[in-house]
Amino acid sequence: MNEREADLARRLAYDFADPELLLTALRHRSWVAENNGESNERLEFLGDAVLGMVVTDYIFELYPTLPEGQLAKVRAAVVNAQALAEVATDLEVGDALYLGKGEAASGGHEKPSILADAMEALLGAIYLDGGWKPVTALVLGLLRDRIAEAAQGPGGQDYKTRLQELTAQLYDCAPRYAVEAWGPDHAKQFSAVVIVNGEERGRGEGRSKKQAEQAAARQAWTALATQVVSSELEVGADA
Repeated sequence: MNEREADLARRLAYDFADPELLLTALRHRSWVAENNGESNERLEFLGDAVLGMVVTDYIFELYPTLPEGQLAKVRAAVVNAQALAEVATDLEVGDALYLGKGEAASGGHEKPSILADAMEALLGAIYLDGGWKPVTALVLGLLRDRIAEAAQGPGGQDYKTRLQELTAQLYDCAPRYAVEAWGPDHAKQFSAVVIVNGEERGRGEGRSKKQAEQAAARQAWTALATQVVSSELEVGADA
């Protein structure tokens, strides 16, 4: 296991008994075509099933009153390529991937489809290496906040979406985020600043880029929404 792989294992907060499973999870088929060996596709297949089962079990127990259709929507909101790619980006999985020369040259280390597949492969590898307990802990640690947002329904606690809608209405523009990270790989923290119409409107911190952006968006949305209400009250008082 080289330094990149060891750093990723620390970010995953998991110590592989069989490091070869981690290596396999990081080998894209383009690398295997040039170097031989086993790609991460079988582990991806397994990880997809493991992820679905962990999330399904969790939301089934956590939300006993939600009907089947709503449970399916909550699961679909987090068990999808976009969500997995975002999680993989936060974990910097791309830095540790083994890609063929052509794929690497075309930006494969940052391609959402490759990152999502690798994330599933990593879950499959952890399941084979340690069983349900560690893979469940990892999945819920990564997705618990997203699940809570999805269970709130449209809008819900997704302040990034709410802020985007409000800024489009007020300024005909989209908010911009600047994110910084600090701390060791296994306990990294993130801070975010959100700029709306050229002005800083909110700041936030979190254990992931997404959490920090959501915290900043919430502060900005609350301030702007309060501003809108105040303006409407003033207009009403003058009428």
